[in-house]
Formats: sequence, C-alpha cells, structure tokens
Amino acid sequence: MPSGLDQLEHIVVLMMENRSFDHMLGFLKKQDPRIEGLTGNETNPDTTGALIPVQDKAEYQSQLQPDPGHHWEDVKIQIFGEPEGGPKMQGFIKAYYHKQQNVQHSHLIMQCFAPEKLPVITTLARKFAVFNHWYSSLPGPTIPNRAFAHFGTSFGKTDMSLFYLGQKYPTIYQRMVNQGRTAKIYYYDQTIGMAFILKDQPALFATFDQFEADCRSGNLPDYSFIEPNYADHSTPTGNMVASDQHPDHNVLAGEEFIASVYMNIRNNEDLWKKTLLLIVYDEHGGIYDHVEPPACPPDEFTDPVTGFKFDRLGIRVPAVAVSPWIPEGAVINRTFDHASIPATVTKKFIGDYRARSPREINADTFLDILTLSEPRTDYIGFRSGLMADAAEAGPPQPGRTLVRMSPPPAGAAQPDRPLSQLLFDQVVAMQQVERTLPLDQQTHLDVSQITTEAQASDYIRQVMSKLRPQIREAGR
Repeated sequence: MPSGLDQLEHIVVLMMENRSFDHMLGFLKKQDPRIEGLTGNETNPDTTGALIPVQDKAEYQSQLQPDPGHHWEDVKIQIFGEPEGGPKMQGFIKAYYHKQQNVQHSHLIMQCFAPEKLPVITTLARKFAVFNHWYSSLPGPTIPNRAFAHFGTSFGKTDMSLFYLGQKYPTIYQRMVNQGRTAKIYYYDQTIGMAFILKDQPALFATFDQFEADCRSGNLPDYSFIEPNYADHSTPTGNMVASDQHPDHNVLAGEEFIASVYMNIRNNEDLWKKTLLLIVYDEHGGIYDHVEPPACPPDEFTDPVTGFKFDRLGIRVPAVAVSPWIPEGAVINRTFDHASIPATVTKKFIGDYRARSPREINADTFLDILTLSEPRTDYIGFRSGLMADAAEAGPPQPGRTLVRMSPPPAGAAQPDRPLSQLLFDQVVAMQQVERTLPLDQQTHLDVSQITTEAQASDYIRQVMSKLRPQIREAGR
C-alpha cells in the first residue's frame, strides 16, 4: 500500500501568535514524560532576588497586560539574564518588570496552562505529534519570524520592518507558482506582514470562508498558509473576537479557530487522508520557556543594527503536526524552526531549488513523521458546550472521540483596547500599500490618529476592500 508520503497532496500551516511551548504545552509532561515540559520546580528570579516558580495558573485573558516584551533587547534579557552572563533562561521576570515596574505583576510571566484548560491544542498534541524542539527562527518579534516561514530568511532584519520586495530569494508561494504548483494564503480579514505581496500578487490570497469551501470541495492548493483574526473589532452582527492568541486576546477564541481549521480538513474523509496540518506559533511573545535556544548554522545576512548573524534560534514555541499517517502520541525530538516550513514544502512539491537561504537549506524537514503503513481510521472531533454533551449522550462509538471546548465568554472582544505594537506596524504597512493605489482609491486618513484595535481594523479593512476586487479577479 502507498505510504503516507506517497498519498500526501496538501500541506496546511496555521501560524498562531506569541505563546511559548512551556506556556501552552509544558504541563503535558505530567501525562507523558517524553514531552520536554515542566516539572513545576522551574524558577526565575525577580528584581528582589526571590525565586518565583512556574505554576499552572495561566488565564485566558487579562493576565498579560501590558504585552510582554519580545523584541531583540527583551529576548536578550530573557535568555542571557540581567546583567548578562548568569544561568540561561533566567531573565523572563526581570524583562517583564520593565513593562510596569511592578514586582508582583512581573511574576505572571511564569504562569502556564494546565492541559485541561486547552483541550484543542493539547488533544491534537497527544493524539498526533508534538515537537519538543521547534524554535522561532530568531530571538525577536513577529514579522522577521514570519518572514522565515515565507522566505526561509528575514534578510538580516530582527525588527518589525514589513517590506521585503526586491529581495534575492522568492517566497515559497512564488516558488510554487513558478514551478507549476498551487499555493494560497488564507486570511481572516487582514494579513500580517504580507500586504506587500497582496498588492502585487493577489491571486495568492483568499479569505477564510474560501478555505472552508475549498475543504468541502477537496480543492485545497498544494500548500496553504492560514492566518487567524488579529484584532477585536465590531461587525454588523456584533463584536468579533481576535483568534490569534496574541496577549491579551482571549485564548479560547484561538482554541476555537484551531479546531475550525482542523475540523474543516477532518470532515472531508478523502481530503483528510491526503493532508498534513502543522499548527505552530510565530514566536514566544516574551512568555517563559525553560529550554535554551541552540546555536544554528548562520545565515548569509547580518543585522546592521544588532550585529546578529542569525546563528542562534529564538525561543521555543508550540508545534503540533496532524495527519492520519502519524501514530498516536508521537513525540519528535529533532530541532526545527520556521525555515523548516518552506524547506519541507519545497522538498515535497518542487524538489531541488537553488535560490534559497543558507538557513533554509540547513533546516530539517518533517515529511518523515508520516510513518504509518496505513491511515488511521479513528475520529477525533471537537464540539462546544451543549453540542458536545448531546453528541456524547448516546452510547460510546468505538474509535470516535468528541472533545468539548468552551467558547470565549461574552465580553471577550474588546475593540476599544489600545492598539498593540503588532497592529500599529500593520497599519503603517497598509498605509505604504495604500499609497501605491490611485489617489482616488486612497482613504487619505491620518493613521497617527489610530489608537484602538477597532480603528486599526476599520482602516485595514478599508484598504483591503480596495485590494479584494483584485483578489476576486485573480480567481478567488
């Protein structure tokens, strides 16, 4: 019988936001000691010298305000300490203290989730494969880490610069199309860091409802990259809750979104047998993890500001692979980072491709985790609240598991919350895109007056509305 790799026709990547491995999955170690998680004895010193232990008391929302630091200088403190030179991974509390100068509040960076509070991501991790050593690609923020997933490099950037046009290496999407393959970026209602491609290559983009339709029809492209909803905002039918899990967005909304992506694939049996889904986070968001990032082969680029040679990975993030060709409870111990994504997609669908960064060429690939000789026939599904109770009321069905998940509470969406740095940078990027449009299609808004998530979302949607006709004209 053909192997799982022979059957594989679709790779889907869902990239979430700003959570560390220990924060989301660390306490799974109590269920399976092979998982390199937490014993509960891990500590970090606060600014008074007191050692503060890790605890399983993370909350879904309102705990990590202000947003923990995760830019270059913040991560440097988190890994190497303050002052630098002591034990590694002992600077998380001190780095968070700088945000508010509140000793007690700084301790919250050590709070992690009990597995039962995250039934979606923990169930998928235990039922399929969890990566012990998937790291962000550099010790820094969202945009350069996402660039590694798209390009296999950030071209020497460790900051939130958003434009990568004219660089020497094409995106994985451009490579796929140039080689006669298909690829798509599915976005909820805005994209992060990809507006520069959206303007010039609209055929590469589609909205999430199109992903759902493509799953129903079985017409997914060879490679799909999925972006969640990045902002709380108002809609004609009510407030929309951000699903990216970026602090301080509600984590349960992200759980629902992960389940939605998975269930759209799982409920088409033919598609399910041909698809590998990777759920991964772009970076750790400044939240505690106990594993020191390893050195790696350097990139050809050096950041002119920091002098960083991209010869060390960033902090560890959650990563879970899902496929019926993966044995239950697989734990993967090799080292991966986001450059592994274009490396794996290229290996599967293109083969040898020379125009790639040294970091991508040296990145490990994950096709070999499809080890079963036949696809699994068990069914793992997710239902919310009463739906789960009703579905489970009858006699148990062999090989069928339905897991209850809780929806975010009323009031989880806070459209008037202050604008995060991530959304501010996205507003600036959208303004740069907007300025390439004809004058009569521009909003002419003063983006310096945008101060809330709702205002940012409204502005981004206005610019996206000018680009969407191009997307539809290109075929979606």
